[in-house]
Amino acid sequence: MAWNEPGKNGQNDPWNRKRPSGKSPLDELLNTIRSATSRLRQGPGSILAAVLLVLVVGLLLSCYTIIGARQTGVVLRFGEYSRTLTPGFHLKLPQPFESVTKVESTRIRSVTDKVAMLTRDENIITIDFTVQYQVDDSRKYLFSLNDPDGTIGAAAEAAVRSVIGSSDMDQILSAAGASLVSEAQTTLQKTLDGYDSGLRVTEVSFQNVSPPNEVKDAFDDVNNAREDKQSIENGALAYASKVVPVARGDAARIAAEASGYQAERIARAQGDIARFNLLLTQYKAAPEVTRKRLWLETMEQVMANNPKVIDGSDGRNIINLPPAQAAAAAPDAGTVTAGAVTPAPASNNAADKGTQP
Repeated sequence: MAWNEPGKNGQNDPWNRKRPSGKSPLDELLNTIRSATSRLRQGPGSILAAVLLVLVVGLLLSCYTIIGARQTGVVLRFGEYSRTLTPGFHLKLPQPFESVTKVESTRIRSVTDKVAMLTRDENIITIDFTVQYQVDDSRKYLFSLNDPDGTIGAAAEAAVRSVIGSSDMDQILSAAGASLVSEAQTTLQKTLDGYDSGLRVTEVSFQNVSPPNEVKDAFDDVNNAREDKQSIENGALAYASKVVPVARGDAARIAAEASGYQAERIARAQGDIARFNLLLTQYKAAPEVTRKRLWLETMEQVMANNPKVIDGSDGRNIINLPPAQAAAAAPDAGTVTAGAVTPAPASNNAADKGTQP
């Protein structure tokens, strides 16, 4: 039988208590509270009753907590860690049984400091550095460190001193300083993890890295010299990038010409070898004919540009033409006629006649 269903007589509740017809247990409870309150007001303990009522209301109001979207809540039960609450509405035991400490876990905190440090090459340098961090573990943040902000400031200075102390002045002032920042952030995070701090370093940055004012002029001169050196090196690299490709092109062209000349000489030599072998074969087959043809071809090549007419008959007479007639006979010069005499103008000079052996 359900608690709100009437019994056999219609008047009994689940606890077998009789109630007036038409009244619910809630109405009876409210009436009881009203009567008790009225009696307390009329009796001598009205002040105590009011105090107790306030305490009851306070306990009821402390049975819940609301954690913001950017927060986490750490619950302590009788002063001991119990659990961590995520953003949202949560129920808990009333105070003083449980208390909630809210921590802004997503807020970016920062620590800034300016210190003078000694480098590895025994130079003094002044650095302004900033460390940004946030809470990664709310429980460790509340209970592992007494002063989290002061601790991270001291740890950051120690990490920066360690990195700067192992580097030279030129390395710090040059573009390589970016790697030092990353190294300092890694060193700082390892230190905080060793402290079990519950903090996470998001960024470390160096600002105004400069030598002391007493030696600033000297360092400026060094920096100017370094910039001039870099400018000269850049000019040399630009000139090399312009000249080297041209030289490589010339070298490739010369190598290609040499390869072509080599191929030509080899082909010509091979052709001469082949021609000689063919002549040798022909000579072995017909020595007299081959010897005759070689003599004629040789005479043709030798006398091609000479104003002479060669008689290829048995007389083998060589007739030298006068200079005046050489030009007229030039088109026919070098013509070899075997077994016939080529007519030529007579000459009165006996010295102009000759016989070829």
